[in-house]
Formats: sequence, structure tokens, C-alpha cells
Amino acid sequence: MELIDAALRGALVALLMLLVAILAPQWRHARHADLVRVTTALALSLVVQAVSASPWVEHRLSCAAQSPGIGLSLGAAVLFWLFARAVFEDGFQLRAWHGALWAGVVAFGASICQWAGWWPAFALLRAVPIVFTLLGLAAVVGPWRVDLVEKRRRWRGVVVGGGAVYALVMVSLRIRSADGNLSSGGALGDVAMMLVLTSLIAWRLLAPRAQGLWGEGAPPRPAPTVPPTPATPAIPPPAADPQDQAVATALTRLMNEGRGYAQEGLSLAGLAEQLGTPEYRLRRVINQGLGHRNFTAYVNGLRLLEAKRRLADPAQRALPVLTIALDVGFGSIGPFNRAFKADTGLTPTEFRQNALADS
Repeated sequence: MELIDAALRGALVALLMLLVAILAPQWRHARHADLVRVTTALALSLVVQAVSASPWVEHRLSCAAQSPGIGLSLGAAVLFWLFARAVFEDGFQLRAWHGALWAGVVAFGASICQWAGWWPAFALLRAVPIVFTLLGLAAVVGPWRVDLVEKRRRWRGVVVGGGAVYALVMVSLRIRSADGNLSSGGALGDVAMMLVLTSLIAWRLLAPRAQGLWGEGAPPRPAPTVPPTPATPAIPPPAADPQDQAVATALTRLMNEGRGYAQEGLSLAGLAEQLGTPEYRLRRVINQGLGHRNFTAYVNGLRLLEAKRRLADPAQRALPVLTIALDVGFGSIGPFNRAFKADTGLTPTEFRQNALADS
């Protein structure tokens, strides 16, 4: 069993280092730089974990000798959470506090030997992977319903869901162990699961593509700052599937003439029901026909386009911003203001002042 364990760990380390070597030139990738950096850091942390979690290290080295590996292995939980967000969250950006959080977790893990005998420290040591695993699951499951990229939807469960299950299983095995170390069988299962998951991730991420990680093409061009005409989504080009084209035409009519985007709480399922089409077909039309990756972003884009048109209209200068926000489909002023500021860099009031001054 020891030889099998060593062989699997060697294969895992080799695959992880290959992943790092291939990703290194993509460090400043135009669209995936943050994903490349998080993946590289996670791969290097898993190399450390693969070595430090081996039976030889856990059973023969002192706690002090193991402490650096413990810290970096614990930090992999934070990197897993960031990886889940980088893969599945459009517009994700690494922040300085992400690095500070990772460094704090690593420092705590590396100092665990100094807390020997103090049970709250060891409880926290076991809690950290669980907490960040659950955060990773939230990053996977939360946007699932509004994700329009079909390949990405499938990979949510396969890659990150599998990683979450792995982390929870390993933490439970260590909690059940008297000394916190894995048995020979547990260590073998650990490295086998890591190898399978790493192979799946490497298959998807080894070469980030210019047209998008999921092959969905370039992102849609931003809407004009002040649209001269009402918010009318463009009719997509003819689809290969006549049924898709029929859905696209009906969608355009509903969103234009029927102002479907103004329905508060509009969901993909609800919109599909109104159009009398399956959700998967509507997702495909909005993603591949209109070039949108997220249903909420698609609907809010139409709402903001109409809001900007009305805010820039001199005839509606006396209309309160709240009235416009509610009329275009936002449930309250807070989400409207945040979405508007993220889209234009201005508050609705500032946008209106600038637009009316120019007019």
C-alpha cells in the first residue's frame, strides 16, 4: 500500500507542477489573469499538501517540522474558495484582503504546534476547511439558476462540487482520528481523490482561450451611455434551430413591446413559462444568440438601458429617480443605485445632471 500511495502522490505532484508550468505564461492573461493566479497558488498549495499529508511525514516527523506544511495546506481551503469564485463568478477580481486572509490562515496553521493542548485552536483548525468549503459551495450553487453558459453549469457540480465533497470527507476523517492523522487507507483515498479532481481541473484549465474559458465567445459590447431610442434588445441573427429562432423572436417582442424586463422578480423559469419554451432552450438563445452569460445581468442591462434613456429625457426631469427605478423593474432604490453605479460609474442623479446639462 505504501508503494501505491507514493506512486499516486508522485503522479499528483507531477500533474500539479505541469499545470503550474503551463499556466505561468498566462499570468497576465487579458481575460483570465486572476483565475490563472488563483489556480497556480492552489496547485502549489496542493503540492505541499500532497507531501505533508503522506503517511511518512505525518507519522515520523515532529509537529514543528510539519508546521509549515500544515499552514500551507490549511491555506489551500481559502484558495479553493477563491478558485470557485474565479471560475464561476463573472467579473471576479482578486483584492488585497483576499491575500491578507490567506496569509492569516497560513500563519495560524503554521503556529498550531504552539497551541498544543488548547482545544479551541484545534477546533478552529478543523473548522477553517469546512467554512471555506461551504463558501465555495455557495459560490457554486448560488448563481446556478441564472447561469446561461451551459458548459459552465455542468462543471459546477463536477469540479467544485467534487472538491467540496473531498474537503468535507477529509475533514471528517481527521476529526474521527484520535491524533488527527489519516490512517494508511485514508491517506490513500485522500491522494486518489485529489488526483482525480486535479485531472478534471487540469483538463478544463490548462489553456485559457481568448474566446472565453467556456468557449462562449467574446462578451457583448457595452450599451451606449445615453441610448437615443427606447431600450430595444437587438434581434439575434438567425439560429440554426428554427425553434431557437422562434423563441428569440418571441423574446425580443416580449422584452420590447411588452417591457418584460420591467416585471419585478422576473426569473428565468418564469420567463420561459411566459414564452412557452423549456429553460434550456431559453438559456441557449440568450447566451448564444444575444451573447449574455448571466440571466440577472441580461435583465438588469435592459432595465438600466431604459432607465438611462428616461433619466436623460428633458421631459422627465421632474420624475423622481425612485419612480424610474421601480418602473423599470427594480424592487427598491438600493439595488438600482448599486447596479447603476457599477454600470456607469455614476449615481443616477449624477448621470441625469450630466445628461441634461449636455442636452
